[in-house]
Amino acid sequence: MTGVPNTLLGKVMLVLNAFGADDDELGFAELGRRTGLAKATLHRLLGDLADVRLLDRGTRGYRLGGHLFQLGMRASVERRLVEVSTPYLEDLYERTHETVHLGLLEGHEVVYAAKIGGHRQASSPSRLGGRMPLHATAIGKALLAHAPVRSEVLAAPLARRTPRTVVTPGMLRRQLATIRQTGVAYEYEESRVGLACVASPVLGHDGAVVAAVSVAGPTTRFDPRAHAASVHAAATGIALTLIRRAELTAGL
Repeated sequence: MTGVPNTLLGKVMLVLNAFGADDDELGFAELGRRTGLAKATLHRLLGDLADVRLLDRGTRGYRLGGHLFQLGMRASVERRLVEVSTPYLEDLYERTHETVHLGLLEGHEVVYAAKIGGHRQASSPSRLGGRMPLHATAIGKALLAHAPVRSEVLAAPLARRTPRTVVTPGMLRRQLATIRQTGVAYEYEESRVGLACVASPVLGHDGAVVAAVSVAGPTTRFDPRAHAASVHAAATGIALTLIRRAELTAGL
């Protein structure tokens, strides 16, 4: 198969990236199909990755290993962001008792870095470490409104996830302009039928988007506009705390 990396590191990343957010375990045959690696090469890599705990052997195949989580927690930027954000996210949850998210921009997707939800949390497509297209979620649109990839996303086909997903570039462009003016993004059943959401971007001192915060709930009881001020205040608080910490670190 063409496109298979020639370097060992490239092949390792090919195996690790074969696991999606919904994959608990993948069998040898499925990993072979997703990676395109020769059987002998794949067998050797899986053994080596399991030996160093980047993969764990399961009952039906392989799953991502615990050591990957430990390494991820050492990533300084993301770890600091989650540490700073957590008190604001917890306060936002206490105010709303709905599902609260912290999302990061990666390519044309939002990656969920934190999620807080109680016993009555809404059924949503989000999960910790999972991804969603930027245009189909409030948190994604909050990121996209300030992202350098905005023109790329608007120029590409916009996938429809529900009947209400915004797939018209002109309409999405107008929404993003409003988000830049107000600091608040909304979603009404665009990622999942029955789900509404409000989000706000976390901006750095230079105006670049660092992350975004959102609250989501079922349309039967959740009015996103009623919580817009709280979400915006949480995002602003996170941004100011990050800026103060950066200034203190620079002054040392």
